[in-house]
Amino acid sequence: MADRAGAVSPRPNARTIRTRKRSAGAEPLVMLTAYDQPSASIVSAAGVDLLLVGDSVGDNVLGFDDTLHVTIEDMEHHVAAVARAKPDCLIVGDLPWMSYHVSVEQAVTNAARLIRAGAGCVKLEGGRKRVPAIEAIVNAEIPVMGHIGLTPQSVHAMGGMRVQGREVDAATALIADATAIAAAGCFAIVIEGVPDAVGSAVTKAVDVPTIGIGAGPGCDGQVLVFHDVLGLGTKRVAKFVRQYANLAEDATKALTAFASDVRSGAFPTEAESYESSEELRQAIGSDGTAR
Repeated sequence: MADRAGAVSPRPNARTIRTRKRSAGAEPLVMLTAYDQPSASIVSAAGVDLLLVGDSVGDNVLGFDDTLHVTIEDMEHHVAAVARAKPDCLIVGDLPWMSYHVSVEQAVTNAARLIRAGAGCVKLEGGRKRVPAIEAIVNAEIPVMGHIGLTPQSVHAMGGMRVQGREVDAATALIADATAIAAAGCFAIVIEGVPDAVGSAVTKAVDVPTIGIGAGPGCDGQVLVFHDVLGLGTKRVAKFVRQYANLAEDATKALTAFASDVRSGAFPTEAESYESSEELRQAIGSDGTAR
């Protein structure tokens, strides 16, 4: 990973990320969510700090309506695919729904599975109720990233994908959640789907970096999904997404042109075919019958 002067800097890790508070003069953190080797290679080449292998693979890649169908086996598979790219960023493995809820032993075991698959840390959702799981995973020497606000694994309890913390009591509770999980050992916290004032307040309340997604510009960093940024998805994007390309449209045009060339006989040409020797042509004949 190169810095702005062109010098090679060490690959980010949980310890170095933890120091990246903007209030201390650090540059904002950049995180992208991606799920496979080709996209991880692109993310790494772009100089991103963190690469989240999210359970959002469920609704962005696997065709589910939400993240709740994603299993720990799914996450192992995608973390390993990303790790094979050897990206110059910290790989964050997302613990999926019901992989850390039953017991602290379950939480540690599944966190270890993602580390063995190639992650450098894990992420889990929830506030104060997740403190025992966070402490147990951290005690197992595995760095943990928190995630509060709109937590997609709680979609049914929240009554849908709704902005959180709109009321004073709810905002105060989110601040308390953030301080609790930071104290439990989280090295960074994702804040999703909250009013911008709440994102700023949480960021000021904790001494670890916050990474916003729909939480306003006051966080210590920002994250979006690879497919959303590049316009590769088919679903309606959220208000907080900025699309920097429309690759789905470009890809459709390219594939339509390919189909047209095949049907018209324009593809492949002789230049796109392997040449046959005259001896081979005579041996097999024009009708394919060997002579």
